[in-house]
Amino acid sequence: MLQDSQIWKSLNAPRRLVLIAGPCAIESAELCLTVGAALKKVCAKLGISYVFKASYDKANRTSNTSFRGPGLADGLAILARVRAELGVPVLTDVHTEEQVAAAAAVVDVLQIPAFLCRQTDLIAAAARTGKIVNIKKGQFLSPAEMGPVVKKAENAGGRKLLLTERGTTFGYNNLVADMRSIPIMRRLGYPVIFDATHSVQLPGGGGDKSAGQREFAPVLARCALAAGAHGLFIETHPEPDQALSDGPNMIPLADMPRLLAGFVKLHAAVRGQI
Repeated sequence: MLQDSQIWKSLNAPRRLVLIAGPCAIESAELCLTVGAALKKVCAKLGISYVFKASYDKANRTSNTSFRGPGLADGLAILARVRAELGVPVLTDVHTEEQVAAAAAVVDVLQIPAFLCRQTDLIAAAARTGKIVNIKKGQFLSPAEMGPVVKKAENAGGRKLLLTERGTTFGYNNLVADMRSIPIMRRLGYPVIFDATHSVQLPGGGGDKSAGQREFAPVLARCALAAGAHGLFIETHPEPDQALSDGPNMIPLADMPRLLAGFVKLHAAVRGQI
């Protein structure tokens, strides 16, 4: 398994596409290993820097009856298994300061969820671990407002940061992805990732759950790469319509090799121009 410094070098390589991908929530170890193994294989073939992603707890579900995941202890045990058996870096969300130390002992990248990107103590706790920290831009923030968020992480010692765009609240169960945010956030000095699947989410669009328009995720991914995004965040599942969380906006796993091959070509073409 790569060391933290090697993982950061891989994620920060200027001409190498980064992919953060996996199922939305940890449904089972078998699902995580299936998805992770498939993505590792295609990313190795295409020269993509791959990070496996899954959440042990979906703490901001629309309804309190929705599936949230296995919880901290069981979820981290599954993520540790993915990391050990597949030999890939692993990312997961943290929602409270108390979760940070436990997660940092297992995963390679800590993620600050979009809804929590203004939580100073949470950001500082994650940065102090020395781990790579992926901060998702809140749906309620302009890209320029990520400047003070980055300063919070830097003031706590954070130097290995990723910034992720995931759409902005448009109202009435809709999000809009403003591609100007990619070059604006790049000015902050860190790699910018585009979350293609959450950007097509329709928050609360299903009444007691979110809906989504997965057919537009590849379209927005291409737009983001053309705008200079360093990498992509994509949630994927063998059977999205049967997924327990965010199925409507997840890309079918079988579609990923074809899509990734096209993304790599576009990324290479754009990187030659910027």
